[in-house]
Amino acid sequence: KASLNGILPKVEPALVIASTEGIDGIRRAINHGIPQKDIVVINPKNFQSKEAFGQALILECKKRKVDFIGQYGWLAMTPPNVIEEYEGRIVNQHPGPLDNGRPDFGGPGMYGLRVHEARLCFVRAVNRDFWSEATAHRVTKEFDEGQVLKREQVPIHESDTALDLQKRMLPIEHKIQIELLKDFENNKVQEFERSRPLVMDAEVDILFKCKKEAINAYPKG
Repeated sequence: KASLNGILPKVEPALVIASTEGIDGIRRAINHGIPQKDIVVINPKNFQSKEAFGQALILECKKRKVDFIGQYGWLAMTPPNVIEEYEGRIVNQHPGPLDNGRPDFGGPGMYGLRVHEARLCFVRAVNRDFWSEATAHRVTKEFDEGQVLKREQVPIHESDTALDLQKRMLPIEHKIQIELLKDFENNKVQEFERSRPLVMDAEVDILFKCKKEAINAYPKG
């Protein structure tokens, strides 16, 4: 939408890749005018290796001269050869706060409602920092470990459920991704570090417990 309405005049959507057939993102891409030939499904389960999966992704990108990749709702682990091919030019959308190099609300299994449930569980257990955060970060070879480039807090209310928080967070996730694309357009990308850890040493077990409970609560994410 932002590329069509002039907010991102230098961004030209060239390709949409999904890892699963029939998802809502495909319908939305078609509705916004992405040609059917530029919407492809590449399922990692159909490949013998991560490298082969990555080569398939790279091939489709090269066909269309893609020079920047945004992961928006992409759940598959991006293969190392793709990350190497587009080093510094792949960003990810994450619905919770990250803390590079320290325990946080990312990592394997942390996506969708699980992130919101884990964050709600944690802040209520430690009784502080009643907010969550939309995050945009670089993609590296491990889930959610790339440098944070953009973030914005969203308050947590006393009665919030994971669904409530997700609904309030999603527009902010979109907003900061658009802002980050503008930063790349204008060569003004910044990296962020936290001065204080998200999770104190004495709270790490609480974090792991909350993550486990969140995965159990939302087995499909």
